[in-house]
Amino acid sequence: MLKQLLSHDLPRNKVLSAVLLVIVFALAFAPFLFPGAKALNVAAKILIFIVLVASYDLLLGYTGIVSFAHTMFFGIGAYGIAIASTRMGPGWGSLLVGALSAVALSLVLSLIIGLFSLRVRAIFYAMITLAVASAFQTLASQLSQFTGGEDGLNFKLPELLSPAFQLAEEQVFGAWLDGKFITYYILFFTTVLLFLAMLRIVNSPFGRVLQAIRENDFRAEAIGYKIVVFRTLSNVLAAVFATLAGCMLAIWLRYNGPDTSLSFEIMVDILLIVVIGGMGTMYGAICGSAIFLLAQNYLQDLMRVASGAAQSVPLLPALLSPDRWLLWLGILFILSVYFFPTGIVGKLRTWGAR
Repeated sequence: MLKQLLSHDLPRNKVLSAVLLVIVFALAFAPFLFPGAKALNVAAKILIFIVLVASYDLLLGYTGIVSFAHTMFFGIGAYGIAIASTRMGPGWGSLLVGALSAVALSLVLSLIIGLFSLRVRAIFYAMITLAVASAFQTLASQLSQFTGGEDGLNFKLPELLSPAFQLAEEQVFGAWLDGKFITYYILFFTTVLLFLAMLRIVNSPFGRVLQAIRENDFRAEAIGYKIVVFRTLSNVLAAVFATLAGCMLAIWLRYNGPDTSLSFEIMVDILLIVVIGGMGTMYGAICGSAIFLLAQNYLQDLMRVASGAAQSVPLLPALLSPDRWLLWLGILFILSVYFFPTGIVGKLRTWGAR
């Protein structure tokens, strides 16, 4: 049953299996285990980034396509929910219309980009996608009558998802059963379904063809596969999943703006997470997202504690100053790339094979 659920793509390593179980367990019971607002927000962002990073890995890790337009589709999903909810008012119909409209727009744009740009090789395609993403971000900032411009859009959700909504008057196992609680579990089960769908895609015959194109596109074309068609389909699928991740972000934040979903910094984060977790491994999206977002949100707090504990040691408090957390985050990334060149999942699977 588990093999079929995971499309016969098991972790294949005891340590990796344990790590994945811990992450999934922590995310499944986060409202009860980590009741604070910050902790729940971090857990929700991990869920969103699992979908977003896995969708990008479908492009980069499984098809060998380097694209910088992934945040554009992420932003389309977030703006779809935000604009529909602002114009139509809070309601389930608004969420449905926003999500469907965003997916439809992403389908069209990804198809156009795929058909006109995927014939271009390597870095040239990456530059085209970067130009398109930059143009879209500028457009979102300037069309203030629709997108709210630089200020973005605040909107309301259905009453069931509102923080003021209460299922129970008292806490249950340390958690308030409110609208935020319901929203979190909607995100959790959506992430599970989307991740399993992507896992099924990469382990299907279609996914095997994508991996063949990644390894040697000339040979794949020589045996009869039209690589432009397969690359375009991969681009479209990745765009759809990224759009759904954007919808999840907007629903969780109840706000969206250019810097929230279209920033190039998000694209850099996606690339870092893919490298940390392991390219061409869907499980890398889970491990990489959890490690990166935990470090991004809690490394500064840990350094503050460490700096206070090392006051008696010369120079060490200055080195461990919370203001230098980005420096240490960069060092941790360099060390992870050095010791895990194929990513955490790739390295653990190699050890398991030995």
